[in-house]
Parts: sequence; C-alpha cells; structure tokens
Amino acid sequence: MTNLRIHPYNCLCCGMNRRDFLKLSSLFATSFTATAAICGCQQQQTTAPNPANTASPVATNQPTLTNDQPVKIGYLPITDAAPLLVAHSRKLYEAEGLTTEQPRLFRSWAQIVEAFLARQVNVIHVLMPVTVWIRYGRKFPAKVIAWNHTNGSALTVLPEVETPKDLGGKTIAVPFWYSIHNVVLQQLLKQEGLKVVRRPKDAVVAANEVNLVVLPPPDMVSALANKNIGGYIVAEPFNAAAEAKKTGRILRFTGDVWKDHACCVVFVHEEDVTQRKEWTQRVVNAIVKAQAWSRDNRPDVAQILSKDGGKYTPHPLPVLQRALTYYDTEFYGKQGAIAHPDWNINRIDFQPYPFPSYTEQLVRLLKDTQVEGETGFLNALKPEEVATDLVDDSFVKVALQQVGGPQVFGLKPDFSRQETFVV
Repeated sequence: MTNLRIHPYNCLCCGMNRRDFLKLSSLFATSFTATAAICGCQQQQTTAPNPANTASPVATNQPTLTNDQPVKIGYLPITDAAPLLVAHSRKLYEAEGLTTEQPRLFRSWAQIVEAFLARQVNVIHVLMPVTVWIRYGRKFPAKVIAWNHTNGSALTVLPEVETPKDLGGKTIAVPFWYSIHNVVLQQLLKQEGLKVVRRPKDAVVAANEVNLVVLPPPDMVSALANKNIGGYIVAEPFNAAAEAKKTGRILRFTGDVWKDHACCVVFVHEEDVTQRKEWTQRVVNAIVKAQAWSRDNRPDVAQILSKDGGKYTPHPLPVLQRALTYYDTEFYGKQGAIAHPDWNINRIDFQPYPFPSYTEQLVRLLKDTQVEGETGFLNALKPEEVATDLVDDSFVKVALQQVGGPQVFGLKPDFSRQETFVV
C-alpha cells in the first residue's frame, strides 16, 4: 500500500484537480490509492518493495521528450499483450533501430492507465473502451495506432451454469467498466431479459438480476474456484486456466458475439504521434511484424509468454497453448460457447488494422452500457468523429506494406468491413 499526500491545487500540466483524482480513484475501484502521479503533481510517498518485473503505479519523474526515447512497454499478463511482448522477445524493436526497456507487468487496468498517464510507460496495450474514456472523459491527449489482436476473450462460469439465463441471481466479474467484456456481457444479459445491477460483491441479488463487479484478471480464477462469484468475462488465458483447473466452463466466446472484434489496442501519447513520427512508425513496424509471425507460430508464442519460457507472464505453458490454439467448434458448440461455427474465426487472432466501423459501433454500444463514474461525455460523442480523431491508422498502413500488404492478414485492399454483432 502506498501512502501519499495529494497537492490540493490544480495540476499545471493537465488541469486536473483533487476532485478529478477522487473521481479517477472511484472509477478505477482498485485496492491502491489513486495518486497525483497521474500527471506529475507534487507528492510525498512511501512505497513497499515490488515483486521482480512488476511495475509500481506511482511515478517519480516525467521524462523529457526526445526523438531517441526507449520503448517502455506496459502490459497485463494476458494474451492480448502478445504482439508487444513477441516484438520484444524477438528483438524486432531493435531491428527497427529502437532501444527498449524491460516490459513492465501490471496487475490491473487501473495501474497500467495510471502509469501511462504519468508517462512511466509509452507503449501499452489497453482496452479499447478505456481509450475512449481517457481521451474524451479525462481529455488526455493519446492515440490508438493499431489493434493488438482480435477475439481472445470469453465468459467463463461455474460448471453448473448451463445457459446465460442461469446467470440470474449471480455476481459476474468484469475486468473494467470500460471494456469490451462489459459491453458484450450486458448485451447478452439484455437478450435474456436479465437486469444489470452494480452492488457490493456479497449483496443480495434477485433472480432476474445479475450483479456486475470489477476484479483484476489475476483474481478472477480463484474467486470463481471459491464460488465467490458465478462467473467472469475476461481475456485469455484466464478462461483456459479455469478449464484446466476444472473450476469453470466457457459459456460463450466474445468473438462468437462480435465477429473478429478488437479487445486491446496499442495506445501511445499524442506527442509521439505528432512529434516523433519516425519513432512511432518504427514501433508499429515491429508490432505488425510480430503479429504476422505470431499467426503462424502460435505454439512458439505460448512458449515466449509462459513462466517457463520467456517469463513474461506467470502462466504455465499448457494453459497458454490451449488459449492460443484450441478452438474445437464441435466441442464448444455442444456446450453453447459457439453459436456461429460458420464464422470460421480463431479463439484469438492477430491483425493490426483499426477498422473505423468497429470504433463507430463501439461508441454506439457504450452509450447503451452501464459503467461507473461520470458518463455525460459519452452522450456528446459522434461515432464517426471518434473513429477519425481517436485512431490514427496511417502508421499501420505503412507497416503493412513492409510485410506484404493487407492480404497477409486476410484484409481487403481497401480496408473495409461490415461489423457483425449477433447475440
């Protein structure tokens, strides 16, 4: 736990005051104290030692912006981070003439966002809805420059839960309010006529209600095993982990609801996009090359990510192998996890192009999704404007030409697609 004093006056660098920090703390709903480090305000702190290769959410200095800055990756231990980590493991950043620091592992989305806002890290994978909140809710200048992956998440429940209707009266964990997981889950529940509520984890829940709570992904598997929750919806390999422990079953893959959706995207500070175009291009080049390699080398990706291989995550190799390679449509079809086998999707796939149609659809769905905190800014957003303002696809388009063009990832030459969302 970190004890610190927040400066009572507005931060000069971004205009946030103490009320903003309290809102941020409330929204993130994490076990640590939200800090003025978000924007480099004056502070006093005492920090306990951190485990090896685990980043503290507290910033000490805001680095000077330079054209030769190192790549500072922030990530959670999920498969969504694979392209960033594969690029580091295979020294693809160095091949582009960049220097890198050891990627920094965070336990929760709140921690990684705080570190990004404090500029402790400058290249992160983060939930796409979070980028909407950061840029428009908190008015922080940052840009999405690529997708990390497609699909790669699922709704995992207690073994006795057989249908979405059975979720009535139960508590389900989401990794963050602003997440694809929360968006997809609420659409599923609405289809079943279930009412979403947001109460303490041990609160009484009616038979026609589903209580949603936020848990960091690493805490979800044990919470389900102890039956403290009825299920969770999250990225891999936490779904595969519950399967391996036989403490949960996959009720539905999110990619079987929203075909080839993004979950995590590559997010950088806007200064890097506008002032360090060459640096940003080289970062994207490395990530796109990592994605192209990962598509054809999934067992190797599992090895790189595993605790016994590249040691980027604490997950055992068999769990990662299942998450990256096992998608038996017959097996999962029988238990209802796959309703659209004709979509011919992968459990998780890798492609970098950030489709504008996806961003537009996401903004529309967010307006219809319950989240914590102030949501007035969502109502003012115009989907088409967000798709062009939040996302810069120019770097990906250049990088794709270096690996053989859009067709390498099965994309159309004009980068068009129609969003398919079927509950």
